[in-house]
Amino acid sequence: MAEITSSTSLKELAAIISQALESAGILATLSGGAAVSIYTNNRYQSQDLDFVSSAAPGKLAKAVETLGFVPTEMQRLFAHPQTPWLLEFPAGPLGFGEKIVNASGIQVLETAVGPLRVITPTYCVMDRLAAFLHWRDRQCYDQAVWVAQSQVIDWLELETWTAYEGMPKHEWQMFLQTAKQVN
Repeated sequence: MAEITSSTSLKELAAIISQALESAGILATLSGGAAVSIYTNNRYQSQDLDFVSSAAPGKLAKAVETLGFVPTEMQRLFAHPQTPWLLEFPAGPLGFGEKIVNASGIQVLETAVGPLRVITPTYCVMDRLAAFLHWRDRQCYDQAVWVAQSQVIDWLELETWTAYEGMPKHEWQMFLQTAKQVN
């Protein structure tokens, strides 16, 4: 497994963490802003890595302590002396709005330092749009657009999901039009 240094990128760090968790028998999937960073080539720069898992907090802590992560004062966040990114473990199940996803079926992205369990680009858009719909967070809306513009998206699945989540049709049409514009 690669060593974490001050020059380790977010994507490399995520893969190193993913492998350490997998080695400890923990099923955890990268989600949130770090997935946006990866899928947009850092157009959005996340401050943390969210690995969604149903594993016990103590087991998660033990697995990442082997990499040099230590709990912060907030206890739910972990820091590493060689990297600016914090690590967090939102409790499972993995879901986007009302959609619950079987984490064992999540894709594995191959990186330069090894495999990374990360949500798909379509789920990443759902994740960001869920935040927009729930909190009206415009930054999350923009992130959803950026991911959709830079990745292959399952548009039918996304449209079905937005309808189920109650996204007004005019907002869906606006999102679709914006997301399909070429930058």
